[in-house]
Amino acid sequence: MLQNPLVPPAQSTRSRRSVVRGAAGAVGLLLLGNWRLASGAGEAAAEANVPQVAPVPGGIVRLSLGPSQERPRAWAGEVPLLVLGDPIEWSALVGIPLSATPGEARIVVQGEAREPRELAYTVTPKRYAEQRLKVAPKTVDLSPEDLARFERERDHQKTVMATFSEPAPGDLRMRVPVAGRRSSSFGLRRVFNGQARSPHSGMDIAAPTGTPVNTPLPGRVIDTGDYFFNGQTVWLDHGGGLLSMVCHLSAIDVRVGDTLQAGERLGAVGATGRVTGPHLHWGVMLNRTMVDPALFLAE
Repeated sequence: MLQNPLVPPAQSTRSRRSVVRGAAGAVGLLLLGNWRLASGAGEAAAEANVPQVAPVPGGIVRLSLGPSQERPRAWAGEVPLLVLGDPIEWSALVGIPLSATPGEARIVVQGEAREPRELAYTVTPKRYAEQRLKVAPKTVDLSPEDLARFERERDHQKTVMATFSEPAPGDLRMRVPVAGRRSSSFGLRRVFNGQARSPHSGMDIAAPTGTPVNTPLPGRVIDTGDYFFNGQTVWLDHGGGLLSMVCHLSAIDVRVGDTLQAGERLGAVGATGRVTGPHLHWGVMLNRTMVDPALFLAE
């Protein structure tokens, strides 16, 4: 009988088994080490390609869902969430509403043949600045005709905001749609003619009328229109409930259904809708919640 080259001839059967178990254990540790390296590399790559985490109203949290052969599903209430990753580790990105109360919040996760489970996270407080503006009285105290128009447009845009397509793989870091000075930041409390209104839900960038506006991230055009408050507007779907919008345009150069790459022109800066001067309003929506666009910037 041939001797096992790992076991000296004088060793007992128990010794042989111990050596075999030791060799198997070494292989197991090697595989585990490789898995951890792969997991760490994947996590580092994911961290580089997803938005910054800010667990505040108007911010974003990233929750680990663990490993799974198939992409898990997750919801905030009844709203589906963006789930990214691979079988080594999946993560849910959750947009936090500006109206969120600081404290504990939860999502629901459904994995492979498992019962739904809850994951908790904590929303921390953040105080945003306040801005007082003077605008034409008719844009604050709406006439019956303007109010009816606004309500029609609001109902239409609710269907646009509910868009949820297959999450797109790859980089979620965005480009600023237009070069210019940031004239108003996300979350700013707006007071028009002495009347408080909803906080500012996007980023305003000052630029001359006609300045090209470019796509911040690859996406599909899902809506265009000329709206009472937002003026000429384009909505883009980036996948998984991640949407973006650009407003107050002087020109729209795309149509619904167009697929655009990052950096492609989609329109031009203008002063349409309720504005005090030419600028671009850029909004980013995640799970039907407007979040701070600055969290997505690569810079």
